[in-house]
Amino acid sequence: MRMTTVVAALAIVMAGAAGGYVLWSRDAASRVPAGFARANGRIEVERVDVATKIAGRIAEIRVREGDDVTKGELVARLDSTELRAQLAAAKAAVLRAEQAIIKAEADVASQEASLALAELELSRGTELGKRSVASVSDVDKRRAQRDVAKAVVDGAKAAVGDAKAYRAVAIAQVDQIQATLDETDLTAPVAGRVEYKLTQPGAVLAAGGRVVTLLDLTDVYMTVFLPTAQVGKVALGAEARIILDAGPEFVIPATVSFIASEAQFTPKAVETATEREKLMYRIKVSIEPKLLTTYRSYVKAGLTGNAYLRIDPAAAWPADLQPKLPDVP
Repeated sequence: MRMTTVVAALAIVMAGAAGGYVLWSRDAASRVPAGFARANGRIEVERVDVATKIAGRIAEIRVREGDDVTKGELVARLDSTELRAQLAAAKAAVLRAEQAIIKAEADVASQEASLALAELELSRGTELGKRSVASVSDVDKRRAQRDVAKAVVDGAKAAVGDAKAYRAVAIAQVDQIQATLDETDLTAPVAGRVEYKLTQPGAVLAAGGRVVTLLDLTDVYMTVFLPTAQVGKVALGAEARIILDAGPEFVIPATVSFIASEAQFTPKAVETATEREKLMYRIKVSIEPKLLTTYRSYVKAGLTGNAYLRIDPAAAWPADLQPKLPDVP
């Protein structure tokens, strides 16, 4: 009976010790080095919509969800049949205007020849009038003919100006239609990954209709929240580290890229070390774009983890927070 009691007592003591060891281990793992702050968050990736500038029917979509795209890569195309017909008509109008200019300039040359002849006739008539060979009325008649010829030349030159102005309008219309036609090719504004395909070929979209949503893999960050006592010690541009729950063995170098100027109440999704801290400041911890280019296949939005921020400039990063990345894929 006594032996049973002793064994039971030892079991209780050992269980208590084991429980105490588990608690101690968890506490040690969650301990933050002096001079640093820790906050949990999730990886966020900036989203960019590829949308139509003009209304139209989707002719084709060249990407699927999950595809990687480069900046400027063709993502989708609108039906351009009607615009191409308008462009052909506008180019024909330019040709008509150019022919009208040629005709008007030829007319100017012809009228200038008539004017030169009228000037010559007037000069001869004036000379004959001085010698009393020609009458005054004859000289006046020739002067009037010269003035009419001059007015006709001015009118012909004005017609050339009108034809050139019409050509300029036609060219501008060609450029406008061509610019609109260029908008039927929907390209990726950034290098990234297709997150959602929002429509299908054949669908008719209004101006501004979204076609696909891209994840900008050059703009990846973790949003965390810190209380007033800590955020005042964090400098913009300061070094930071990110450790993801999905890969706790890796330490990702990062930089503080944004600190909110106003506090807000603690979001429900954020767990804080002390529940009495109610007002928090939002901070963005961004990953270097060059690093993202190398490890773009690892980038996934929504991954949870912890960010470590240095609040004491003199504090050295501990060994377990030195950058450690997976092998280059």
